[in-house]
Amino acid sequence: MTVQVLVEKKKLEKPPLTIHTLGDRVLRQPAKRVSSVDAEIRQLVREMLQTMYSAEGIGLAAPQVGVHKQVIVIDCDPENLATPPMVLINPTIKSSSSALCLLQEGCLSIPGVYFDVKRPEVIEVSYRDEFGRPQTLKATELLSRVIQHEMDHLNGVLFVDRVENKLALNEELVKNKFSPKAVKSV
Repeated sequence: MTVQVLVEKKKLEKPPLTIHTLGDRVLRQPAKRVSSVDAEIRQLVREMLQTMYSAEGIGLAAPQVGVHKQVIVIDCDPENLATPPMVLINPTIKSSSSALCLLQEGCLSIPGVYFDVKRPEVIEVSYRDEFGRPQTLKATELLSRVIQHEMDHLNGVLFVDRVENKLALNEELVKNKFSPKAVKSV
């Protein structure tokens, strides 16, 4: 067992990275595949984890911090110190269930806005871990949802682009000082 890229699960006063918000063009640019998983990528992963924990999130994609690389960090159990976070580099969904489920989502890039989004219930994803080793994972429930949400970021898609109730979404965005024009329906 190789040592994981570990950081303390705590809120930092000054997180190392800045999370971009809805309306910022960097969130719409597709991320590039990582050609080699090296010390630089592991440092990015560490800083992304520290930033995610500081923002009290459970997932963060590199484009959200202005880095156009296919890197995602996830921790569906941030309160449990024994549960290590996940690192997905160059993730690809191999298969997804035809069964869809509707669940509420939020996003560190759109603070204060929460809406139901329909997504496949189960996915199988292949990716490289923080050491470049190929991995495959069958994900269900919250983990499936978070992986799909974060993978959308890698393609310049935000969860609000998938919200079906546009009227309610526009009201909520305006209430939270975001422009409804920043939404690009998919």
